[in-house]
Amino acid sequence: MLKRVILIVLDSVGVGELPDAYKFGDEGSNTLGHVTEKTGVELPNMGRLGLGNIIPLKSVPENPNAIGGYGKMAEKSAGKDTTTGHWEIAGLFIEKPFPTYPHGFPEEIIKEFEKRIGRKVLGNKPASGTEIIKELGEEHVKTGFPIVYTSADSVFQVAAHEDVIPLEELYRICEIAREILKDDHAVGRVIARPFTGTPGNFVRTGNRRDFSLKPFEPTVLDMLKEEGYEVFAIGKIEDIFAGQGITEKNHTTNNDEGITATIKAMDDIKNGLIFTNLVDFDMLYGHRNDVEGYAKALKHFDNRLQEIMEKLTKEDLLIITADHGCDPTTPSTDHSREYVPLLVYSPLMAHGVNLGVRSTYSDVAATIAEIFKVGPTKHGTSFLRELPL
Repeated sequence: MLKRVILIVLDSVGVGELPDAYKFGDEGSNTLGHVTEKTGVELPNMGRLGLGNIIPLKSVPENPNAIGGYGKMAEKSAGKDTTTGHWEIAGLFIEKPFPTYPHGFPEEIIKEFEKRIGRKVLGNKPASGTEIIKELGEEHVKTGFPIVYTSADSVFQVAAHEDVIPLEELYRICEIAREILKDDHAVGRVIARPFTGTPGNFVRTGNRRDFSLKPFEPTVLDMLKEEGYEVFAIGKIEDIFAGQGITEKNHTTNNDEGITATIKAMDDIKNGLIFTNLVDFDMLYGHRNDVEGYAKALKHFDNRLQEIMEKLTKEDLLIITADHGCDPTTPSTDHSREYVPLLVYSPLMAHGVNLGVRSTYSDVAATIAEIFKVGPTKHGTSFLRELPL
């Protein structure tokens, strides 16, 4: 009998364009396919589970003796951002895309923000986070004005040097932005982007914080918490769900910390959900078109996956998936509209199984709800009975 689910989101590890990718300018995107093709990175532990059976991968061969459940999932919600992807995984659809600002934020938003924080701002345009601190970091240090920028995603980002605007003040500023950005301007996330260093050598730190909208309907996290189950959030999961449906948290800042925290949580959480986001694939490598870095991060996760699998008991179900793509081989540095992988394993499983193409990420939520006998979720179809348990 299953008593615990370990759900790991490999942030941005997509497996090929969705049929509607052309609407998002993402034709030809295939994050995992292109990274393996360009680098030849070998991923034997995920390969054992059936990763190479999902789509053809140059360096991860198809495995006729896969021990896990394998398939891919389509995103049904309108969007390709982190919040949309994670909310759909948890059973919530986004029918109307979060607003984006390709020309910067409206004057009335910026004026209200400046008035509330008592400072002028710099920037107010779409930009790469690393490039905008190169461009405006020195002026920020001189003036104390925070840098506001956005991207193709629905985000209001605030960059500040930790010695100029201390972290707690930066977080307070972002909370003010979150209060202002509502109704028609309800962006998915306000993100604090602290950095350190000197002109020409500015470096973003691991003290990022995301201030998300609260989910507007209950997710499977809420259902679990309401029924007394533990919901342990690792990485930016707590931020993505604005703390809703969470019982415990560990706000790790990189992949290695997140994996270590997941393994530690497996010692502490005996009945419920461990929900982990591993952010480095997206934040450090996908958005920077760093193919080699992306491959190394995949290899690192695959190596440490062995530690996770060794701790699994017959009361555990491991689910590995993603929230969108971010193909580092394409000219774009933004997220890509892709299928995401689905890998499922329990020591209870008699053999591997092809879970096919799922019509929504919410099949994960429906499966978790069935395991714990909560819900049912509003969206998604459980694959629990397809598993040879």
